[in-house]
Amino acid sequence: MAAVRVPLWAVCVLRVALATVYFQEEFLDGERWRNRWVQSTNDSQFGHFRLSSGKFYGHKEKDKGLQTTQNGRFYAISARFKPFSNKGKTLVIQYTVKHEQKMDCGGGYIKVFPADVDQKNLSGKSQYYIMFGPDICGFDIKKVHVILHFKNQYHSNKKPIRCKVDGFTHLYTLILRPDLTYEVKIDGQAIESGSIEYDWNLTSLKKMEKSLAESKDWEQDEEGKPQDWEKHFLDASANKPSDWNSELDGDWQAPMLQKPPYQDGLKPEGIDKDVWLHQKMKNTNYLTEYDLSEFENIGAIGLELWQVRSGTIFDNFLITDSEEYAENFGKATWGETKDPEREMDDIQAKEEVKKAREEDEKELSMGNFEGKESNFKRFHRRNEL
Repeated sequence: MAAVRVPLWAVCVLRVALATVYFQEEFLDGERWRNRWVQSTNDSQFGHFRLSSGKFYGHKEKDKGLQTTQNGRFYAISARFKPFSNKGKTLVIQYTVKHEQKMDCGGGYIKVFPADVDQKNLSGKSQYYIMFGPDICGFDIKKVHVILHFKNQYHSNKKPIRCKVDGFTHLYTLILRPDLTYEVKIDGQAIESGSIEYDWNLTSLKKMEKSLAESKDWEQDEEGKPQDWEKHFLDASANKPSDWNSELDGDWQAPMLQKPPYQDGLKPEGIDKDVWLHQKMKNTNYLTEYDLSEFENIGAIGLELWQVRSGTIFDNFLITDSEEYAENFGKATWGETKDPEREMDDIQAKEEVKKAREEDEKELSMGNFEGKESNFKRFHRRNEL
């Protein structure tokens, strides 16, 4: 029987159909979003959100999202979903953010929380699994945070990732794969990728677990030592490098040296067993035993941040196990409205320039221009960000 050739488009449709969508929010049902999102009451001074598409947009309804409304405030709001574990699966977190106010100092990131997070008391002290997205403050901080919670500590990606700083909507995507690789995308384009183990300064944590495993093997092999257990030992003369940062790099360990073969059955004297390294590893796949991108009880997503000037709009939230689904969802949402949004902004800008010139001409014709600054110049200064 001849093999049936399946068209590529059918394969793509099948893959998307098999995708698991854990959370998806587009705010297309008006004020019903308040039934799904919980405003924290931990602090009476927390800022409030409203549903808005902003002053300019690509589609008035599709571009509506959660917008910050009060200057100089902390914000804390979250939405819960059915808990899940991403063990052995790809985890994709995606959303859009628009700093319409042209952010000078404040966060535009999201947090993914354990299912048992107290939504009513959500605050900066609430434990989270993942923090991802842009953070802007002054000329120095214009970065994309990628922070993972591992072994009761928060670890930041050591690679600097620059965020978008204009007033338009941008699509942010984080991909964590079970093979311990990751990828960060902005507007559908990959801007950073690599190894979760190495790019989060977690290799020292891995080494600690490896050493513990080896110590257990030593205890079990007390009577019958492996043939090669005494071929390596710690370099006692080595010193910790001056630039070693224990918080980022972990506990420093001296390098291992290899001993030459022993003759006549003689063994080295004066060396304690604990400084010797047993080469035999029962579990050679220890790297994937401690999966840095696995979280057992994912159950909520939220915004917990500070803003000096409000006006940021968050929209098109997505958590899924499919990179392809996330890509298609991004194209169907942000991809459809990004160009019309810029067109509307351009039209508004031209109208404001025209209006400013007309006001200047009117003032000049009435003889009231002396000592006053041009409306046209003031307009351009407002947009110099």
